[in-house]
Amino acid sequence: MPILRPGDTCWRTAAATRAAVLMDNEAYFAAVAAALATARHSVLLLGWGFDPRTRLFPDGFDADDDPDEVGRILVERACALPGLDVRLLVWKSALPIAASQEFFPHKARRYFEDTPVKFRLDADVPFGGCHHQKVLVIDDAIAFCGSGDLVVDRWDTPGHLDVDPRRIMPRLNFHPPRHEVMAMVDGEAARALGDLVRARWLRATGESVAPPPRREPAPGDDPWPAGVEVHLHDAEVGIACTAPAWRGEAGAQEILRLTLECIQRAERTIYLENQYFASPIVTEALARRLAEPNGPQVVLVTTGVAPSWFDRMTMDRARAMMIWRLRAADVYGRFRAWWPVTSSGVAIIVHSKVTIIDDCVIRISSANLNNRSGGFDTEAELCVEARDPAAQAQAARLRNTLIGHFLGCTPEDLGEMTAACGGLIEGIDALNRAGRLQPLKPKPLTAIGELIAAYHLGDPAGVGDSWRPSHRRDILRRAARDPAHAAAWDDPRV
Repeated sequence: MPILRPGDTCWRTAAATRAAVLMDNEAYFAAVAAALATARHSVLLLGWGFDPRTRLFPDGFDADDDPDEVGRILVERACALPGLDVRLLVWKSALPIAASQEFFPHKARRYFEDTPVKFRLDADVPFGGCHHQKVLVIDDAIAFCGSGDLVVDRWDTPGHLDVDPRRIMPRLNFHPPRHEVMAMVDGEAARALGDLVRARWLRATGESVAPPPRREPAPGDDPWPAGVEVHLHDAEVGIACTAPAWRGEAGAQEILRLTLECIQRAERTIYLENQYFASPIVTEALARRLAEPNGPQVVLVTTGVAPSWFDRMTMDRARAMMIWRLRAADVYGRFRAWWPVTSSGVAIIVHSKVTIIDDCVIRISSANLNNRSGGFDTEAELCVEARDPAAQAQAARLRNTLIGHFLGCTPEDLGEMTAACGGLIEGIDALNRAGRLQPLKPKPLTAIGELIAAYHLGDPAGVGDSWRPSHRRDILRRAARDPAHAAAWDDPRV
């Protein structure tokens, strides 16, 4: 049975003639700049955050009205092509979050006033929820989806240098090293993501938007950025979503279902790269596989300490409980959790959301491994099931590239060491002599920390438990024991 099943583990499947994975925002921002330069009909964006001052090619210097600021590029492109429809739909973030971003994206409304760019803030979520989808679609011909937002503190290179003057922000301060991953597709997969954005726009604004005319690749007019390597050809792409059950809408839990199915089907390795790890449902699914004598290895790469106080209070405390649970289940020594640092020990913020199962499944997502990404916020991801040897080789290379860039080695080095040592964990251990991947060691919890972790405060699983933490704890416990209960938190009868 295929792992991608529309209406169950994904929203829709669609063909992509070409697909690529963009590691870190140096690659993503450059691809965005190249794709925007070819836009003819439409530019559609969904974002958790957006700052028009974001520079696509930062150079270590900052000045007013830099020509590579994404807001300026969008306005100039829309003015140059009067028929170009540019629409940006960004979450109307809560004031504490907006304050941490200098009140962007709220200020972006003024930035785009009296311009052809249509900018809207989307507050159509349950109280406490957020729109977390990160999707950019150009002419329904090229589309991006993954972890990255066009925000001033997100640009970095795979080198994750200790000090990089290009990580400059508008106030001339610098942000720390940061790891992101985006996927790029063309063909029908890009058009399907365009449908996803248009459906969100209709719900948020009441305005129906027609899809643009089809734009087929042609000599001299290929929208695919010339500098982006194609990793997969003629791939079937699954688009999976999360949406809350709210205001008569059924909601969507496709990403959670896909995660559980991937864990169940894994034979050799489960590679998880994610900002958070706080879902007891996912944790119990992994624990069951670790308890099997011949189950898969599980490798988790995450941020050592969350950068915000709220996430340290909520996500880090819950993560400690999850890590202890998996270590208790790991009777055969097949689980490792690491956090990356630069060559001199500076912590790298891991904001990516990647899952690679064996050499068979590649998932690039906006969804975290926490409760709210399974049923409370809106999320979007792309998934490819590699079925032929060439695609499977690319899946293995992608995993080795991601891990290798943290270790400071090539994917070939890691592949050879994994084969020589007999497993991915053993290969990583052999190449990690410089300690670029640090073992995650959760600190003991205080009484308050145990309370926050037990009730998953700040991390609702759905609308039905958003203000009922005791209900949340009970439902999550049942769902962790039996994934068939995973949808029960939004059933009013529970």
